[in-house]
Amino acid sequence: MADTGGLLLGLDAGNTVIKAVLFDAAGRQRAASERKGASSTPAPGHVERDMAELWANAAAVIRDCLDQARVPPGAIAAVGCAGHGNGLYLLDRAGAPLLGIQSIDSRAATLAEALRADGNGARLHALCLQEPWPSQTPALLAWLRRHAPDIYARAETAFLCKDYVTYRLTGRRTSDVSDMSGAGLVRFPDCAYDNDLLAAYGLDDAGPLLPDLHWPTDIAGRVTAEAEAATGLAEGTPVVAGLFDVVANALGSGVVDEGQASIIAGTWSINQVVARRPIVDRRVFMVSAFEADRVVAIESSATSAANLEWYVREFVDRDRDHLDPFGACNRLVADVTPAADDPYFHPYLHGSRLSATMRAGFYGVAGWHGEGHMLRALFEGVAFEHRRHIDVLRSAGVRFDSAALSGGGARSEVWPQMFADILGIPVSVPACSEAGALGAAIAAGVGAGVFADLPDAVRAMTATRARFLPNPGMAAHYEERYRTYGQLTEAMKPVWARMAGAHGET
Repeated sequence: MADTGGLLLGLDAGNTVIKAVLFDAAGRQRAASERKGASSTPAPGHVERDMAELWANAAAVIRDCLDQARVPPGAIAAVGCAGHGNGLYLLDRAGAPLLGIQSIDSRAATLAEALRADGNGARLHALCLQEPWPSQTPALLAWLRRHAPDIYARAETAFLCKDYVTYRLTGRRTSDVSDMSGAGLVRFPDCAYDNDLLAAYGLDDAGPLLPDLHWPTDIAGRVTAEAEAATGLAEGTPVVAGLFDVVANALGSGVVDEGQASIIAGTWSINQVVARRPIVDRRVFMVSAFEADRVVAIESSATSAANLEWYVREFVDRDRDHLDPFGACNRLVADVTPAADDPYFHPYLHGSRLSATMRAGFYGVAGWHGEGHMLRALFEGVAFEHRRHIDVLRSAGVRFDSAALSGGGARSEVWPQMFADILGIPVSVPACSEAGALGAAIAAGVGAGVFADLPDAVRAMTATRARFLPNPGMAAHYEERYRTYGQLTEAMKPVWARMAGAHGET
């Protein structure tokens, strides 16, 4: 470790919420602020955001964080930003915001399917270790080139959510390898841009749109006078290139070494394992590199705690549950003794990467089942879908024997134990609930020379709050239910397809 002085500011920019959290070099939280922005849906399947609002919210939470901590701006050793992967954020030739597309946008679904056809998906995977999918950055850029050529012609820079925040802080148009590899825009194993890769997406002219590429801990720029006026940060404060938010969450959860696993139970089901070399297997969703010899193999889909958020939004009486609806749900689940005839739940409210036609549903409900049984089925179904992803990683030869659980699901009193029982491995919950912002601060600490490298920083700044061991007495129960869950999935696929056809979705 080079130096233990100075505070580290981590930003975490999601699809709507942006957070700023100030940490010391031991990972202790000194101040935190968050602000929620708005999304717009100008057409079916289109999900966009106002980039000016994103920056205004970022500046506001940074200033609020500094005010809370009551420290001079010069006490901030460095700033790092993590942000949601994929989507697309465009600047015009004057450096002004042109278009912000979020990572839940599906306008490019048909195009992504076409880009996978006739062996092109395999060609792309051979280059970047992922195939086109609807919210993927190059798929969205290719969609604009075909369907909104006026916007495409006006674009000067194409990058990702956190890159726009870094740009406003520094004036530099940069991105990092973890985000760009997660977006399928760099060639493996070199982790470099590639003209053949762009051509396979139908983007042979897009090379000039790509920003300067850095490793996450590289200093991408320094806070400008304009950014100082907006945020209260000191002009000249170093800003690192930053991280794909799922990688930042892994680091903030203490996951950095080969064979360590990070599970994020948030809007998306994120299941990732650190390896020292890229995992080449078309069954694995994507690979993201965050150091020259460290990557994460990632399996994910929008099938996790968003299902509980939907349930609370639609069905929970907030007056009855005293402003703690999630706590009320957890108490109901905890009160249910698991039984073989409990209901099942498919967590496909937002479809699945297996098929966009897949739907959520409860099965096997009987007259003696109550709300607690329904919620337990939901909790279990989410954990089963995480297991399905983890089974894919295991089938690709990825090995691990424990996992760190973060995201909203990690705050539950019952979900972590359910994960441990269903996965059959110990599950730890990190001490810091803002793992994404902590991961960004960890990268900032390395960039500023506070730490020698990422493993050094992770060891110094992370801790475990709780550890859950699998209950051997539940293993057979969950194995049988997981088998039935998979059988229900297969049985429902033709029904879901007919439903989608009746509603004009296919």
